[in-house]
Amino acid sequence: MEKPIVAFKNVTKIYKLFKNPRQRMLGLFFKYFAPPTMKAVDDVSFKVQRGESVALLGKNGAGKSTILKMMTGVCFPTMGEVEVNGIVSALLELTTGFDPEFTGSENIQLKCQIMGLTEEEIKKLEPDIVEFASIGEYIDQPVRTYSSGMKARLGFAISVNIQPEILIIDEVLSVGDDAFKAKCLKKVNEIMSDDDVTLLFVTHMVDVAKEFCKRGIFLQKGKIIFDGDIDTAIEKYETSLKVLEEEKKKKKS
Repeated sequence: MEKPIVAFKNVTKIYKLFKNPRQRMLGLFFKYFAPPTMKAVDDVSFKVQRGESVALLGKNGAGKSTILKMMTGVCFPTMGEVEVNGIVSALLELTTGFDPEFTGSENIQLKCQIMGLTEEEIKKLEPDIVEFASIGEYIDQPVRTYSSGMKARLGFAISVNIQPEILIIDEVLSVGDDAFKAKCLKKVNEIMSDDDVTLLFVTHMVDVAKEFCKRGIFLQKGKIIFDGDIDTAIEKYETSLKVLEEEKKKKKS
């Protein structure tokens, strides 16, 4: 069997909950200082094969974004092993890595270099990135002069144009106006037309999950509750939301 492009093996992620910078400093230098902790991901195991499209479903705090961040190396597991075998393009925090004093063009160079692209590859991709971002003459202005929407558009344009093997999306298809949203969805569809591209997708929009994904992983409190076909995963997710809503109504009454 082909080696999985992503594999989580008994992964647990525990965050220390420091109330302020002083507590964080104490935690670094004094072993006796033990702040409260939160288990964001709890003994999670799954594999994703090349070309699969997988939606991670669950309410806020279920562990979805933490799983994606561990795939991209933004954070690391407290226990267990995460294995990623491919070029990752992550649509998470789109403006991460931008230098506010650099122009849009200079930040394209910077982010592409961080992603491991050569000068030749960057030169070839830059016109497509600039065209997709659609920020006009601002491409030659410092990023500090951009609105948050303009920065997100530029970040999205860079991430979707580097020809990734693994595309990771976390609720960022809402950047910009309706026309740009449609443009983003179309671009993701183009990327997914390549059978070798793997998609990991976090969204609360179940219709979008159905459009892009064939498999769903439903999470609650950091644990996998269901891993299988997307329709069943969505059904279990929506049922859990209804149960939660009923519980809230009972508490109020």
